[in-house]
Amino acid sequence: MGLLKDDVMTIEINVWDLPLRLFHWLLALAVAGAIITGEIGGNLIDWHGRIGVFIAGLLAFRIVWGFLGSTHARFASFFPTPARIAAYLKGQWQRPGHNPLGALSVFALLAALSLLVGLGLFANDDIAFNGPLSSLVDKDLSDKLSGWHARIFNGLLIGLVGLHLAAIAFYARVKKKNLVVPMLTGRTVAPAGTETAMTGGGIARFAAALAIAVAVGWSASGGLLAPQPKAVPAATPASAPPGW
Repeated sequence: MGLLKDDVMTIEINVWDLPLRLFHWLLALAVAGAIITGEIGGNLIDWHGRIGVFIAGLLAFRIVWGFLGSTHARFASFFPTPARIAAYLKGQWQRPGHNPLGALSVFALLAALSLLVGLGLFANDDIAFNGPLSSLVDKDLSDKLSGWHARIFNGLLIGLVGLHLAAIAFYARVKKKNLVVPMLTGRTVAPAGTETAMTGGGIARFAAALAIAVAVGWSASGGLLAPQPKAVPAATPASAPPGW
């Protein structure tokens, strides 16, 4: 049923498919967990590494789903071209899904997290933690990658996450538009005539994306590396019999 809002007829439509919503909330929880375990360190640093591997799998899923998913999950539907950005800034953008500025935030977050996770796989903490792929590089390079991992986290990721949360608050208070509920229910309100039939996605494509995500996560955990031989303790010489 259509509703009249500010002299514009609006309707409720499907916008976010279930796999995308699951990805979004799992990623939010994983990033929060990675931040907490990384800041506390100590015995939790191993969990920081495990969460990083999990994030690698989630990112792989999102990238694949950006091509195989339903209409508004596909990158082509919201890629922030100059024409789309200009239309948004002029107040002419009414399409459901990510707006062009929101799309910039999405791509920036995906890029920053991919870089951060990629560096973390080769990092170390000089105490007890070594990234699952750190054996592929020498210690000096691992130390440099560890430094970049920390700098990108402090100088980029925290800012992007803060900007993302600020945008949600701005839309809720100023534009009176809740961005959280649609990511929970998959449905949103849009001006009549702007709706787009959702196509793509489905069980088969979801299974393919999930399989690729699992393969990437397994590889990121060091699954492709040859098992490292365990150190064998040196044998203790037998004591000579008395009198020898």
